[in-house]
Amino acid sequence: MKTVRVLIAAGGTGGHIYPGLTIAEELKRRFCQVEIVFVGTEYGLEKDIIPRAGYPLELISVQYFRRALSLESIKTGIVALRGLRQSFALIREFEPDIVVGTGGYVAGPLLLAAALRKVPTLIQEQNALPGVTNRILGRFAQCIALGYQEASRYFPQNRVIVTGNPIRREITSIKRAEALERLQLDPARRTIIVFGGSQGGLSINRAMRELAPRFNQLDSLQVIHQTGKRSYEDMAKEVLGRTGVSVSNQLPEMAVDGCIRMVPYIYDMPAALAAADLVVGRAGALSLAEITARGLPAILIPFPYAAENHQEKNARVLERAGAARVLLDADVDADSLGDLILSLLDNPRQLKSMAVASRSLGRVDATRAIVDQIEALTAPM
Repeated sequence: MKTVRVLIAAGGTGGHIYPGLTIAEELKRRFCQVEIVFVGTEYGLEKDIIPRAGYPLELISVQYFRRALSLESIKTGIVALRGLRQSFALIREFEPDIVVGTGGYVAGPLLLAAALRKVPTLIQEQNALPGVTNRILGRFAQCIALGYQEASRYFPQNRVIVTGNPIRREITSIKRAEALERLQLDPARRTIIVFGGSQGGLSINRAMRELAPRFNQLDSLQVIHQTGKRSYEDMAKEVLGRTGVSVSNQLPEMAVDGCIRMVPYIYDMPAALAAADLVVGRAGALSLAEITARGLPAILIPFPYAAENHQEKNARVLERAGAARVLLDADVDADSLGDLILSLLDNPRQLKSMAVASRSLGRVDATRAIVDQIEALTAPM
């Protein structure tokens, strides 16, 4: 039996890398013999994440493309040509049956080289508003697998399929009781998960810090708050100092302020979502795919500096469906966020309605649908 050889371009942020990894795991389940190599750059998170997941990683030269003509844009063009040459060499050496792009600038040269060499290509676009790179690549790709129907107008209609975004199997397989036990949470309390992306969110962190006294008056709540690694040290020291815990050179992995557990990063997100009654967070496409797969009501605070404001576009899709409430970053403070959280928790009927709407948007079969397309594109003629 022939070995299926797959190159996956996934770079920059976890929102591009984890979909690639999820697709790779499904490919290994689907094909008896498959060889998968990831392609990234030396600047993104892929340098750490991909090798830890056990996959080989090839690096090529890519830079952010500046639209205004300048000396820097000329340098960027030179780097892009180098990346294209490296991509041609990689395709010639590896001889892939298909090249898959899940996002990041690295997808540009690799998928372009693949298209020019007549190698089948598939793009997985996570956002409701596609990035510029994927909009260009969509002219060449054989298949564009979309996370949102709203993105379809940016691509040739005869090559588009709306699959949803790929999520880890454990997101939907873990049960609430198991999650509460794993995280040592009280099943009698309502659980709120708060996160501002892997780096946290300054507005969210500030509001949560000011909300602590208000929330700690309520013995019906428990909160897991991901601060981001950059903010954790200062916030943890403040909490520990205020609560009378001596601070040594090594901070604990969690700082507890009454009902609020503060952590730099939620490593067990499947358990956190399974335990949640309400989620408060940014509107990255992968996060929203996981939230809707679990059927969770959400308060979404889009990251205001996301490229072309795509996070707000993602969030508005859930809002229109009745699955989420959107609070813009500029409007976030302790009063606005606290009032919204407590008003939702005090209205079980509305929470249930939001959960039903969220579940209707969830695509738990997205990974399978994407790999179906890969299988079709790599099938012998």
